[in-house]
Amino acid sequence: MKKKIILFALLALFFIYIIWLSIGLLIYKTYKNPELKEYPLEVEGVYHFHSLFSDGKKNIEEIAKIASRASLDFIILTDHGNPNQESYVSQGWKEGVLVLAGTELSVSRGHLVALDFEIPKRNFSQNTEHAVYEIAGAGGFSIIAHPYSKTKWSWGEFVGYSGVEIMNADSMIRMNVLSSIPYIPAIPLNPKYFLLKSLDNPARNLRKWDELNKNHSVYSYFSTDAHLFYRPLFDLFHLHLQLESSLSKDFKTAKEQVFHALRQGIFYNSIHAAADASGFRFWGEQGEMKIPMGSTASLDSPVSLNTQAPFSFSTETHILHEGKVIYRSTESNVSYLATQPGAYRVEVFLKERTPLRKKIPWIVSNPIFLREDKK
Repeated sequence: MKKKIILFALLALFFIYIIWLSIGLLIYKTYKNPELKEYPLEVEGVYHFHSLFSDGKKNIEEIAKIASRASLDFIILTDHGNPNQESYVSQGWKEGVLVLAGTELSVSRGHLVALDFEIPKRNFSQNTEHAVYEIAGAGGFSIIAHPYSKTKWSWGEFVGYSGVEIMNADSMIRMNVLSSIPYIPAIPLNPKYFLLKSLDNPARNLRKWDELNKNHSVYSYFSTDAHLFYRPLFDLFHLHLQLESSLSKDFKTAKEQVFHALRQGIFYNSIHAAADASGFRFWGEQGEMKIPMGSTASLDSPVSLNTQAPFSFSTETHILHEGKVIYRSTESNVSYLATQPGAYRVEVFLKERTPLRKKIPWIVSNPIFLREDKK
């Protein structure tokens, strides 16, 4: 009799679990804005993934097809190497997608992504500081990869990194494997649901980024770090670049356009699997001068900081100064008068029903830096 009661209780719990998971899957949707107009100067892509050129599971032609089906404009391959020359020469237009490549270096402080460099005559140094200077000397720029997971970054004196990864999908899945166990059965049904449940608030990464931005201009990246499961990961995180002209069909010109936007910080990050973020804008105005996201301006007069969130679903916009929230609004268009120097950036949160945890920002912009004129 006791065994039957235990068995019945276990079966009841199992059915409750199935119902609970099924409800979550049934009500999950990626929010779209049916009235949203197209933005021809905004392009979307993914950053940081691996192919058969290192430890990925597909070749670049197969990955390009997946990216095309995901309606991406560009993808940035970062195979391991020093540098990985095979992946570098694979760049080009493939399946209507701009395929760009850098490389992920193993250096003395951790993993460093190098982008937009000329192939050097010899390997980059394994000393971090030397490698950063060598990458810059080869015309490139560098990004700190997954600073607090896998191969953790050991912080030292700042030597000119262009960016830092704020969210890394591969790292979060590994770190949150226990809390994600209840959602594993969802993988064959809707892998994006599982991925969203695997994400956590990147508070530590954001704090470090804000600390760096007190004295330097550093840009943030949402990284897929995909080695397999490319399609769901390509649907998870997107980089949104704001170009000065439509993306060229000429490879060399298009490459310059994308890397220019990344170098200048004229882009924002979104968790695309939760909602389509196309159309978000963040800029400053000082008199008649417009200050793009990622720019530095002298605070010789107050600056009006403006955000545009033209979405048909509910959101809440946060303006942050030196990492602290100074303004909140649920309005589509927000203006805030900045009178203090420092780095100002924006986080947008979804206020709809979503698998994304409430404390995880759906959009993270790059900052506008207001510096005091020391002359």
